[in-house]
Amino acid sequence: MQSNEILAVVDSVSTEKGLEKDVIFEAIEVAIASASQRHFHEDADLFVEINRETGEYTTHRNWIVFEKEDDEFHHETHISKEDSNLEIGETYTQVQENITFGRIETQAARQVMLQKVREAEREKVVEQFRSQNNKLVSGSVKRVTRDNIIVDITHEAEALLPRDKLMPGEIYKINDRIRAVLQIVEVEGRGPQLMLNRSCPEMVTELFSIEVPEINEDVIEIRGVARDSGSRSKIAVKTNDGRIDPVGACVGMRGSRVQAVSSELGNERIDIIIFDDNPAQLVINALSPAKVESIVMDEDSRSMDIAVNEDNLALAIGSRGQNIRLASKLVGWDLNIISNKEAEAKVKVDETEFLAKIIDSLGVKDDIAEKIINVGMKSFDEIAYADDKLFKDFIESDDEINRIKSASEDVALLDAMGAVTEEEDNIESLTDLNLEEENIQKLSKKGIKNKDDLAELSIGELQDIIDINEDDASKMIMKAREHWFN
Repeated sequence: MQSNEILAVVDSVSTEKGLEKDVIFEAIEVAIASASQRHFHEDADLFVEINRETGEYTTHRNWIVFEKEDDEFHHETHISKEDSNLEIGETYTQVQENITFGRIETQAARQVMLQKVREAEREKVVEQFRSQNNKLVSGSVKRVTRDNIIVDITHEAEALLPRDKLMPGEIYKINDRIRAVLQIVEVEGRGPQLMLNRSCPEMVTELFSIEVPEINEDVIEIRGVARDSGSRSKIAVKTNDGRIDPVGACVGMRGSRVQAVSSELGNERIDIIIFDDNPAQLVINALSPAKVESIVMDEDSRSMDIAVNEDNLALAIGSRGQNIRLASKLVGWDLNIISNKEAEAKVKVDETEFLAKIIDSLGVKDDIAEKIINVGMKSFDEIAYADDKLFKDFIESDDEINRIKSASEDVALLDAMGAVTEEEDNIESLTDLNLEEENIQKLSKKGIKNKDDLAELSIGELQDIIDINEDDASKMIMKAREHWFN
C-alpha cells in the first residue's frame, strides 16, 4: 500500500463518515498489521505505525524476553535474554520489512479497516447519547425482525429493542411511534450498543417525571420502583415539603396523572406509597391495604416475618404472590408472610429453644431462665449487657448476676466466631466457582450458602438471583455438582 493511497483513503473516509483522521489512521494501522500477519506466524505480535504527514508506515514485531531453556519457550513469541540484551519479562521490539500487498492482502486489509470504521461510527453515535442513558426517548419503528425491533431515534441513529424488553402482548409495525428507555449496553465483541427497554422500572420513573412537574422540580422524589411489567408496579415517593401530599400529586386530579402513565404501560396497575427510612414502616406502607399485625426483623439476613390476620392473608400475598414479591423488591428485604397464629406459634418455639439454651449454657434453674425471658431478653448479647437492676427482682446475689452476664458474653462471642467461620467457609466454597463477592452476597441472602445449595438450583432459579446467561448458569451448576460424583 502506497503512502499517497493511505493519505487519500484517510481524507475521503474522514470527510464521508465525519470521523477524526486519527481514528482512520488507527483503523488502517490495525488493518495493515492484520494483513501482514499472513506472512508471519499466526502467533506473531505485530503492530504498524503510520506517519501522519507523509503516509509512510513501518511494521514492528514484539517478542517477550524468556528463558531459552524453559520448556514453554516459543520461537515465534519469545526471545532469549542473550539475543535481546534485555531482562526476563521485558518486550523486545524489532522493525520488520513491510510486506508487498497482493489482491488477497488488500482485500483482507480493506475488510478489517471497514470493520474498525464501523465500530468508530457506532462509538461516535453512542457518545452523542451518553447523557440520555436510562432516559426516555421516542422514535419510529424502522424494521421488525423475529427477535428485535429496530427503531429510528434520530435521523442518524438507530436503537435495538429486543422483544424480551417489550411488555407482554405488545405488537409494533413499521412506522409506529414508540417510547422506551434508552440503555447503553456493552456487548462483548461489539462495544457499546444503543438498546431500548419498555419493561424496566426506569420506564415508570421516566413517565411519572413527564406527568408530574413536581418531580422535575425536585419537590417530590421517587425513592424506589418495583415492577412486574404489564401487570403491576409499586413506587415509593417522598417530599421534603410538608405542604405537599406526594401520593396525591402523583395520582393527579381525578387520577389523571397516574392514568396517563398506566395507559402508556398497557393499563398496568400502579400502587403509589409513601417512602419511609424505617424498613418496617415502608413494608407496612407497601402492603397496604392489607393490615400488618406484627413484624420480626433479622438484620443479618435482611429478612422479615410479617404477621397478618387470616382475613388479610390473601390480600397481603396477592395473586400468585405478586403483592409480597413487589413489596420485597421495593424494600430490598426478603419478606415472609405468616398468619397471626403461625407468628405466635413461632414465638413460642423460639422462646422454648432459647429457654433450653439459657438453662444449658448458663447453668441456671428453669424458673430463673423463664424470668430472664419474661423481662424481655431474647439473646445472650442482651443478657450480657443488660442493666443489673433487671436481675434484682429474682436474683439477690451480685456475684451470681455477674457470673450469668459473664457466661452470656462468652456464649455470644463463641456464637459470633462460629458464624464468622461458617461464613468464611461458605465464601471459600462459592469462590471455587469463580463467583464474584457481589454475587456471593446475593446468593447468601437467598439462603445459598455453599456448593450443595447452589447445586440443587435450576438454571432459571440461579438466573433469578444473579445476572448470568443460561450457558454459564448451566456450567456453574454442573461444576457445583462435581463433588457428588467423585
